[in-house]
Amino acid sequence: MASLNRRPEKSLTAQFVKNASTPGKYFDGHGLFLRVDDGGGRYWVQRIVIRGKRREIGLGPASLIPLAEARAAAVENRKTARAGGDPIADKKQAKSILTFKEATQRVHVELSPTWKNPKDRAAFLATLEKYAFGKFGTVLVSEITSADVRKVILDARKVAPEVARKLTFRISAVFKWAIAEGMRKDNPALAGALALPKQEKSKGQRKALPYEEVNGCIAAVAASSATAATKLAIEFVILSACRSGEVRGAVWSEFDLDAKVWTIPAERMKMGREHRVPLSPRVLQILEEAKKLGDGDGFVFPGTKAAKQLSDMTLSKLVKELGYAVDVHGFRASFRTWAQERTNFPREIAEAALAHVAGDAVERAYARSDVFQKRRKMMDAWAAFVADKRSAGIVRIA
Repeated sequence: MASLNRRPEKSLTAQFVKNASTPGKYFDGHGLFLRVDDGGGRYWVQRIVIRGKRREIGLGPASLIPLAEARAAAVENRKTARAGGDPIADKKQAKSILTFKEATQRVHVELSPTWKNPKDRAAFLATLEKYAFGKFGTVLVSEITSADVRKVILDARKVAPEVARKLTFRISAVFKWAIAEGMRKDNPALAGALALPKQEKSKGQRKALPYEEVNGCIAAVAASSATAATKLAIEFVILSACRSGEVRGAVWSEFDLDAKVWTIPAERMKMGREHRVPLSPRVLQILEEAKKLGDGDGFVFPGTKAAKQLSDMTLSKLVKELGYAVDVHGFRASFRTWAQERTNFPREIAEAALAHVAGDAVERAYARSDVFQKRRKMMDAWAAFVADKRSAGIVRIA
Protein backbone atom coordinates (compact mmCIF):
# COMPACT_ATOMS: atom_id res chain seq x y z
CA MET A 1 0.00 0.00 0.00
CA ALA A 2 1.29 3.49 -0.74
CA SER A 3 2.49 5.84 1.97
CA LEU A 4 0.08 8.07 3.86
CA ASN A 5 -1.33 10.96 1.92
CA ARG A 6 -1.80 13.55 4.64
CA ARG A 7 -3.73 16.63 3.62
CA PRO A 8 -5.04 19.72 5.43
CA GLU A 9 -8.39 19.45 7.24
CA LYS A 10 -11.34 18.93 4.91
CA SER A 11 -9.09 18.73 1.88
CA LEU A 12 -10.97 15.88 0.23
CA THR A 13 -13.65 16.54 -2.34
CA ALA A 14 -16.57 14.40 -3.41
CA GLN A 15 -15.05 14.11 -6.89
CA PHE A 16 -11.70 12.97 -5.51
CA VAL A 17 -13.38 10.34 -3.33
CA LYS A 18 -15.32 9.05 -6.33
CA ASN A 19 -12.26 8.75 -8.56
CA ALA A 20 -9.58 7.69 -6.04
CA SER A 21 -7.97 4.45 -7.20
CA THR A 22 -4.35 4.56 -6.04
CA PRO A 23 -4.00 2.42 -2.88
CA GLY A 24 -3.32 4.49 0.20
CA LYS A 25 -4.82 6.58 3.00
CA TYR A 26 -6.16 10.02 2.17
CA PHE A 27 -6.83 12.19 5.22
CA ASP A 28 -9.56 14.78 5.54
CA GLY A 29 -9.97 16.03 9.14
CA HIS A 30 -10.97 14.94 12.69
CA GLY A 31 -8.94 11.79 12.06
CA LEU A 32 -11.12 10.83 9.09
CA PHE A 33 -9.41 9.28 6.10
CA LEU A 34 -10.32 7.45 2.92
CA ARG A 35 -8.58 4.09 2.62
CA VAL A 36 -8.16 2.75 -0.89
CA ASP A 37 -7.27 -0.94 -0.99
CA ASP A 38 -5.14 -2.72 -3.55
CA GLY A 39 -8.29 -4.09 -5.15
CA GLY A 40 -9.76 -0.60 -5.56
CA GLY A 41 -12.14 -0.78 -2.60
CA ARG A 42 -12.72 2.58 -0.89
CA TYR A 43 -13.61 2.73 2.82
CA TRP A 44 -14.03 5.44 5.42
CA VAL A 45 -11.95 5.06 8.58
CA GLN A 46 -11.48 7.39 11.54
CA ARG A 47 -8.40 7.43 13.75
CA ILE A 48 -9.36 8.67 17.18
CA VAL A 49 -8.20 8.61 20.80
CA ILE A 50 -10.76 6.95 23.10
CA ARG A 51 -10.07 7.09 26.83
CA GLY A 52 -6.36 7.51 26.26
CA LYS A 53 -5.98 4.80 23.60
CA ARG A 54 -5.58 5.33 19.88
CA ARG A 55 -8.29 3.43 18.01
CA GLU A 56 -9.60 3.16 14.47
CA ILE A 57 -13.33 3.12 13.64
CA GLY A 58 -14.69 1.82 10.35
CA LEU A 59 -17.44 4.11 9.06
CA GLY A 60 -18.40 2.09 5.98
CA PRO A 61 -17.76 2.01 2.22
CA ALA A 62 -17.38 5.26 0.33
CA SER A 63 -19.64 3.89 -2.38
CA LEU A 64 -22.56 4.05 0.09
CA ILE A 65 -21.55 6.84 2.43
CA PRO A 66 -20.94 10.27 0.87
CA LEU A 67 -18.15 12.54 2.09
CA ALA A 68 -20.48 14.90 3.97
CA GLU A 69 -22.04 12.04 5.91
CA ALA A 70 -18.64 10.57 6.79
CA ARG A 71 -17.47 13.98 8.05
CA ALA A 72 -20.59 14.38 10.21
CA ALA A 73 -20.08 10.93 11.74
CA ALA A 74 -16.43 11.71 12.45
CA VAL A 75 -17.36 14.92 14.25
CA GLU A 76 -19.97 13.11 16.40
CA ASN A 77 -17.51 10.38 17.29
CA ARG A 78 -14.90 12.91 18.32
CA LYS A 79 -17.41 14.78 20.49
CA THR A 80 -18.38 11.52 22.19
CA ALA A 81 -14.74 10.59 22.81
CA ARG A 82 -13.85 14.03 24.19
CA ALA A 83 -16.79 13.75 26.60
CA GLY A 84 -15.38 10.48 27.93
CA GLY A 85 -17.62 8.18 25.90
CA ASP A 86 -16.78 5.28 23.65
CA PRO A 87 -18.23 5.62 20.13
CA ILE A 88 -17.04 2.09 19.23
CA ALA A 89 -18.96 0.55 22.13
CA ASP A 90 -21.97 2.70 21.30
CA LYS A 91 -21.89 1.45 17.72
CA LYS A 92 -21.78 -2.19 18.82
CA GLN A 93 -24.67 -1.63 21.22
CA ALA A 94 -26.73 0.10 18.53
CA LYS A 95 -26.35 -2.95 16.32
CA SER A 96 -27.66 -5.16 19.11
CA ILE A 97 -30.79 -3.09 19.75
CA LEU A 98 -33.95 -4.85 18.59
CA THR A 99 -37.12 -3.49 17.11
CA PHE A 100 -40.18 -3.43 19.38
CA LYS A 101 -41.59 -6.47 17.60
CA GLU A 102 -38.35 -8.42 18.00
CA ALA A 103 -38.11 -7.41 21.67
CA THR A 104 -41.73 -8.45 22.24
CA GLN A 105 -41.05 -11.88 20.79
CA ARG A 106 -38.05 -12.32 23.10
CA VAL A 107 -40.08 -11.21 26.12
CA HIS A 108 -42.88 -13.57 25.16
CA VAL A 109 -40.49 -16.53 25.06
CA GLU A 110 -39.00 -15.64 28.45
CA LEU A 111 -42.33 -15.02 30.20
CA SER A 112 -44.28 -17.92 28.67
CA PRO A 113 -43.20 -20.48 31.32
CA THR A 114 -44.63 -18.22 34.04
CA TRP A 115 -48.16 -18.27 32.57
CA LYS A 116 -50.23 -21.26 33.66
CA ASN A 117 -53.03 -20.55 31.22
CA PRO A 118 -52.17 -20.97 27.52
CA LYS A 119 -54.70 -18.23 26.77
CA ASP A 120 -52.59 -15.74 28.74
CA ARG A 121 -49.55 -16.60 26.62
CA ALA A 122 -51.53 -16.13 23.43
CA ALA A 123 -53.24 -12.94 24.64
CA PHE A 124 -49.94 -11.22 25.49
CA LEU A 125 -48.69 -11.53 21.94
CA ALA A 126 -52.07 -11.05 20.26
CA THR A 127 -52.80 -7.71 21.95
CA LEU A 128 -49.42 -6.25 21.02
CA GLU A 129 -49.73 -7.56 17.46
CA LYS A 130 -53.15 -5.99 17.07
CA TYR A 131 -52.59 -2.60 18.68
CA ALA A 132 -48.85 -1.85 18.79
CA PHE A 133 -46.97 -3.59 15.98
CA GLY A 134 -48.70 -1.61 13.27
CA LYS A 135 -47.66 1.67 14.95
CA PHE A 136 -44.09 1.00 16.10
CA GLY A 137 -43.37 -2.70 15.68
CA THR A 138 -40.50 -2.00 13.25
CA VAL A 139 -39.09 0.89 15.30
CA LEU A 140 -36.02 0.24 17.46
CA VAL A 141 -37.09 -0.26 21.04
CA SER A 142 -34.67 2.52 22.00
CA GLU A 143 -36.36 5.05 19.73
CA ILE A 144 -39.99 4.72 20.86
CA THR A 145 -41.31 7.65 22.87
CA SER A 146 -44.02 8.06 25.47
CA ALA A 147 -46.01 9.96 22.84
CA ASP A 148 -45.93 6.88 20.60
CA VAL A 149 -47.13 4.63 23.41
CA ARG A 150 -49.75 7.14 24.55
CA LYS A 151 -51.35 7.26 21.11
CA VAL A 152 -51.56 3.46 20.94
CA ILE A 153 -53.20 3.25 24.37
CA LEU A 154 -55.72 6.01 23.64
CA ASP A 155 -56.63 4.40 20.29
CA ALA A 156 -57.16 1.06 22.05
CA ARG A 157 -59.38 2.70 24.67
CA LYS A 158 -61.81 3.77 21.96
CA VAL A 159 -62.56 0.21 20.91
CA ALA A 160 -61.65 -1.96 23.92
CA PRO A 161 -61.23 -0.12 27.26
CA GLU A 162 -60.44 -3.25 29.28
CA VAL A 163 -57.94 -4.45 26.71
CA ALA A 164 -56.28 -1.03 26.83
CA ARG A 165 -55.54 -1.52 30.54
CA LYS A 166 -53.78 -4.82 29.86
CA LEU A 167 -52.07 -3.38 26.79
CA THR A 168 -50.37 -0.72 28.92
CA PHE A 169 -48.89 -3.35 31.25
CA ARG A 170 -47.79 -5.56 28.36
CA ILE A 171 -46.04 -2.71 26.53
CA SER A 172 -44.40 -1.73 29.81
CA ALA A 173 -43.16 -5.31 30.28
CA VAL A 174 -41.35 -5.11 26.94
CA PHE A 175 -39.60 -1.89 27.93
CA LYS A 176 -38.64 -3.28 31.35
CA TRP A 177 -36.96 -6.15 29.52
CA ALA A 178 -35.24 -3.70 27.14
CA ILE A 179 -33.87 -1.73 30.11
CA ALA A 180 -32.57 -4.93 31.72
CA GLU A 181 -30.88 -5.84 28.41
CA GLY A 182 -29.24 -2.41 28.16
CA MET A 183 -31.25 -1.35 25.10
CA ARG A 184 -32.66 1.78 26.71
CA LYS A 185 -32.49 3.61 30.03
CA ASP A 186 -36.11 4.56 30.66
CA ASN A 187 -39.59 3.08 30.43
CA PRO A 188 -41.83 5.27 28.24
CA ALA A 189 -44.92 3.24 29.22
CA LEU A 190 -44.98 4.28 32.88
CA ALA A 191 -48.06 6.15 34.07
CA GLY A 192 -46.16 9.34 34.83
CA ALA A 193 -44.62 9.44 31.36
CA LEU A 194 -47.88 8.71 29.56
CA ALA A 195 -49.99 11.27 31.44
CA LEU A 196 -53.13 9.50 30.30
CA PRO A 197 -56.53 11.04 31.07
CA LYS A 198 -58.37 9.21 33.80
CA GLN A 199 -60.16 6.19 32.43
CA GLU A 200 -63.54 5.54 33.90
CA LYS A 201 -63.33 2.14 35.50
CA SER A 202 -65.81 -0.48 34.57
CA LYS A 203 -67.99 -1.67 37.38
CA GLY A 204 -65.84 -4.80 37.56
CA GLN A 205 -68.91 -6.81 38.45
CA ARG A 206 -70.33 -9.46 36.18
CA LYS A 207 -74.01 -9.09 35.41
CA ALA A 208 -75.75 -11.42 37.84
CA LEU A 209 -79.25 -12.83 37.98
CA PRO A 210 -81.25 -12.24 41.18
CA TYR A 211 -81.11 -15.50 43.11
CA GLU A 212 -84.92 -15.76 43.05
CA GLU A 213 -84.78 -16.06 39.24
CA VAL A 214 -82.06 -18.73 38.99
CA ASN A 215 -84.63 -21.53 39.10
CA GLY A 216 -86.41 -20.12 36.04
CA CYS A 217 -83.15 -19.76 34.14
CA ILE A 218 -82.26 -23.42 34.74
CA ALA A 219 -85.72 -24.43 33.53
CA ALA A 220 -85.27 -22.35 30.37
CA VAL A 221 -81.88 -23.91 29.74
CA ALA A 222 -83.29 -27.40 30.20
CA ALA A 223 -86.08 -26.68 27.69
CA SER A 224 -83.72 -25.23 25.08
CA SER A 225 -82.33 -27.02 22.04
CA ALA A 226 -78.75 -26.83 23.33
CA THR A 227 -76.60 -29.93 23.61
CA ALA A 228 -76.93 -32.07 26.71
CA ALA A 229 -73.37 -31.21 27.73
CA THR A 230 -74.12 -27.48 27.61
CA LYS A 231 -77.33 -27.80 29.62
CA LEU A 232 -75.73 -29.95 32.31
CA ALA A 233 -72.63 -27.76 32.48
CA ILE A 234 -74.65 -24.58 33.08
CA GLU A 235 -76.65 -26.16 35.90
CA PHE A 236 -73.44 -27.60 37.34
CA VAL A 237 -71.81 -24.14 37.28
CA ILE A 238 -74.78 -22.67 39.12
CA LEU A 239 -75.09 -25.35 41.81
CA SER A 240 -71.35 -25.71 42.46
CA ALA A 241 -70.72 -21.91 42.48
CA CYS A 242 -67.53 -22.63 40.55
CA ARG A 243 -66.04 -20.70 37.67
CA SER A 244 -67.03 -21.64 34.14
CA GLY A 245 -63.47 -22.58 33.20
CA GLU A 246 -63.15 -24.90 36.18
CA VAL A 247 -66.33 -26.71 35.20
CA ARG A 248 -65.64 -26.86 31.47
CA GLY A 249 -62.19 -28.28 32.16
CA ALA A 250 -63.38 -30.84 34.72
CA VAL A 251 -62.25 -34.41 34.05
CA TRP A 252 -63.62 -37.59 35.60
CA SER A 253 -60.40 -38.38 37.47
CA GLU A 254 -61.01 -35.33 39.70
CA PHE A 255 -64.23 -36.78 41.13
CA ASP A 256 -64.83 -39.16 44.02
CA LEU A 257 -68.52 -39.86 43.64
CA ASP A 258 -68.62 -42.19 46.65
CA ALA A 259 -67.24 -39.46 48.90
CA LYS A 260 -69.31 -36.85 47.02
CA VAL A 261 -66.25 -34.66 46.44
CA TRP A 262 -64.79 -32.91 43.43
CA THR A 263 -61.13 -31.97 43.91
CA ILE A 264 -59.91 -29.31 41.49
CA PRO A 265 -56.08 -29.40 41.25
CA ALA A 266 -54.11 -26.25 42.05
CA GLU A 267 -52.97 -25.75 38.45
CA ARG A 268 -56.58 -25.28 37.33
CA MET A 269 -57.47 -22.81 40.08
CA LYS A 270 -57.21 -19.05 39.74
CA MET A 271 -55.47 -18.73 43.13
CA GLY A 272 -53.18 -21.68 42.48
CA ARG A 273 -54.48 -23.73 45.41
CA GLU A 274 -56.30 -27.06 45.37
CA HIS A 275 -60.04 -26.63 45.93
CA ARG A 276 -62.48 -29.26 47.18
CA VAL A 277 -66.12 -28.93 46.17
CA PRO A 278 -68.87 -30.81 48.06
CA LEU A 279 -71.36 -32.40 45.69
CA SER A 280 -75.05 -31.97 46.49
CA PRO A 281 -77.59 -34.67 45.57
CA ARG A 282 -78.70 -32.77 42.47
CA VAL A 283 -75.09 -32.28 41.36
CA LEU A 284 -74.53 -36.01 41.70
CA GLN A 285 -77.56 -36.56 39.46
CA ILE A 286 -76.07 -34.21 36.89
CA LEU A 287 -72.86 -36.22 36.92
CA GLU A 288 -74.78 -39.45 36.44
CA GLU A 289 -76.45 -37.92 33.38
CA ALA A 290 -73.08 -36.64 32.15
CA LYS A 291 -71.69 -40.19 32.18
CA LYS A 292 -73.95 -40.94 29.24
CA LEU A 293 -72.13 -38.32 27.16
CA GLY A 294 -68.86 -40.25 26.95
CA ASP A 295 -66.92 -43.26 28.09
CA GLY A 296 -66.37 -42.02 31.64
CA ASP A 297 -62.87 -40.82 30.80
CA GLY A 298 -61.69 -37.34 29.86
CA PHE A 299 -63.91 -34.25 30.06
CA VAL A 300 -67.10 -34.50 32.09
CA PHE A 301 -68.84 -31.99 29.80
CA PRO A 302 -67.26 -32.62 26.38
CA GLY A 303 -67.49 -30.16 23.52
CA THR A 304 -68.76 -30.93 20.06
CA LYS A 305 -65.25 -31.82 18.86
CA ALA A 306 -63.68 -35.05 20.07
CA ALA A 307 -61.46 -34.72 23.15
CA LYS A 308 -62.23 -30.98 23.37
CA GLN A 309 -63.92 -29.16 26.23
CA LEU A 310 -66.84 -26.79 25.75
CA SER A 311 -65.78 -23.42 24.41
CA ASP A 312 -65.60 -20.34 26.60
CA MET A 313 -68.55 -18.65 24.89
CA THR A 314 -70.90 -21.62 24.61
CA LEU A 315 -72.49 -21.26 28.05
CA SER A 316 -72.79 -17.46 28.03
CA LYS A 317 -74.19 -17.42 24.51
CA LEU A 318 -76.99 -19.82 25.42
CA VAL A 319 -78.00 -17.91 28.55
CA LYS A 320 -78.15 -14.63 26.62
CA GLU A 321 -80.07 -16.19 23.73
CA LEU A 322 -82.69 -17.31 26.25
CA GLY A 323 -83.24 -13.68 27.22
CA TYR A 324 -81.10 -13.47 30.36
CA ALA A 325 -78.77 -10.48 30.06
CA VAL A 326 -76.29 -11.92 32.53
CA ASP A 327 -72.84 -13.49 32.54
CA VAL A 328 -72.40 -17.12 33.51
CA HIS A 329 -69.73 -15.99 35.97
CA GLY A 330 -72.43 -13.83 37.56
CA PHE A 331 -74.17 -16.91 38.98
CA ARG A 332 -71.42 -16.95 41.61
CA ALA A 333 -72.72 -13.53 42.69
CA SER A 334 -76.26 -14.91 42.74
CA PHE A 335 -75.09 -17.64 45.10
CA ARG A 336 -73.11 -15.21 47.26
CA THR A 337 -76.06 -12.83 47.61
CA TRP A 338 -78.37 -15.71 48.51
CA ALA A 339 -75.93 -16.87 51.20
CA GLN A 340 -75.76 -13.36 52.61
CA GLU A 341 -79.46 -12.53 52.53
CA ARG A 342 -81.19 -15.87 53.03
CA THR A 343 -78.88 -17.87 55.32
CA ASN A 344 -76.94 -17.47 58.53
CA PHE A 345 -73.82 -19.23 57.21
CA PRO A 346 -70.76 -17.19 58.24
CA ARG A 347 -69.07 -15.05 55.61
CA GLU A 348 -65.89 -17.16 55.59
CA ILE A 349 -67.87 -20.28 54.63
CA ALA A 350 -69.45 -18.58 51.62
CA GLU A 351 -66.06 -17.13 50.61
CA ALA A 352 -64.48 -20.57 50.93
CA ALA A 353 -67.17 -21.99 48.65
CA LEU A 354 -66.11 -19.44 46.02
CA ALA A 355 -62.42 -20.31 46.60
CA HIS A 356 -61.77 -16.74 47.68
CA VAL A 357 -59.03 -15.79 50.11
CA ALA A 358 -60.66 -14.40 53.26
CA GLY A 359 -59.07 -12.54 56.17
CA ASP A 360 -55.60 -11.05 56.53
CA ALA A 361 -52.31 -12.96 56.35
CA VAL A 362 -52.23 -13.67 60.10
CA GLU A 363 -55.80 -14.96 60.13
CA ARG A 364 -55.13 -17.21 57.15
CA ALA A 365 -51.97 -18.56 58.77
CA TYR A 366 -54.01 -19.97 61.67
CA ALA A 367 -57.21 -20.86 59.79
CA ARG A 368 -55.99 -23.97 57.96
CA SER A 369 -59.41 -25.67 57.55
CA ASP A 370 -61.40 -25.37 54.32
CA VAL A 371 -64.62 -25.70 56.42
CA PHE A 372 -65.61 -28.49 54.07
CA GLN A 373 -68.42 -30.06 56.12
CA LYS A 374 -70.05 -26.70 56.75
CA ARG A 375 -69.75 -25.92 53.06
CA ARG A 376 -71.45 -29.21 52.25
CA LYS A 377 -74.51 -28.13 54.26
CA MET A 378 -74.48 -24.75 52.53
CA MET A 379 -74.25 -26.21 49.00
CA ASP A 380 -77.04 -28.69 49.77
CA ALA A 381 -79.16 -25.76 50.96
CA TRP A 382 -78.32 -23.76 47.80
CA ALA A 383 -79.33 -26.66 45.55
CA ALA A 384 -82.56 -27.09 47.49
CA PHE A 385 -83.33 -23.38 47.20
CA VAL A 386 -82.71 -23.35 43.45
CA ALA A 387 -84.91 -26.41 43.01
CA ASP A 388 -87.73 -24.65 44.83
CA LYS A 389 -87.44 -20.88 44.47
CA ARG A 390 -90.46 -20.47 46.72
CA SER A 391 -88.36 -21.44 49.74
CA ALA A 392 -88.76 -18.77 52.36
CA GLY A 393 -87.15 -17.90 55.63
CA ILE A 394 -83.56 -18.17 56.75
CA VAL A 395 -81.53 -21.33 56.17
CA ARG A 396 -79.69 -22.18 59.36
CA ILE A 397 -76.71 -24.39 60.04
CA ALA A 398 -77.93 -27.71 61.45
